Amino acid sequence: MLWSLLFLFLFIPMLLASLFLNLAVFSFARLGLTPTGAFTLLAASIIGGFINIPISRRRFYVEQLQFGRFPFFFYYPPQVSYQFLCVNVGGAVIPVLFSLYLLTTRAPLLPSLEATLIVTIVTKALSRVVPGVGITIPTFIPPIAAALAAVIVSPHNSAPVAYVAGALGTLLGADILNLGAIRSLRSQVVSIGGAGVFDGIFLVALAASLLS
Repeated sequence: MLWSLLFLFLFIPMLLASLFLNLAVFSFARLGLTPTGAFTLLAASIIGGFINIPISRRRFYVEQLQFGRFPFFFYYPPQVSYQFLCVNVGGAVIPVLFSLYLLTTRAPLLPSLEATLIVTIVTKALSRVVPGVGITIPTFIPPIAAALAAVIVSPHNSAPVAYVAGALGTLLGADILNLGAIRSLRSQVVSIGGAGVFDGIFLVALAASLLS
């Protein structure tokens, strides 16, 4: 009985992970990639999600309470700290590059821009800046908004338009337009396309494949 339960606890997560990976590869393949190219893009997106490229650094001061040599004597010497603005490879670089590829091959420009504007407005309205966490947004909002916008503005090319709108619109609405607010939190690392946004962008490919 114990071995059966252990097998189920190990087998079911592995089965679900395998199904998800196969669905993700299928999704990218339906967007015009070969199976090998789809798997490569999927692997690069997952691995790239752990990679942040610093693009700028700014200095700020943090005051901390310090006690002196004498009793009841204290002062606040400023402590210099730095905040790094980074770009996440899996959540920003790869989606932008693949969106540019789709715009030059399968996605019509004007409908893609219109759908991107819709997704930008929706994600900006629903994204939240959480201290200590960063930017958060309901995971399924970007793919749903991208799918609906693509069907409305370009029903005959909805799949590539959905991916472009979901990827670019999420980055613009959730990250770029909230950049000033999150930098004011004085977090040491601010990542465009990082945690909180990466999941939504990744699921855009699945939604786009369903439209195809």
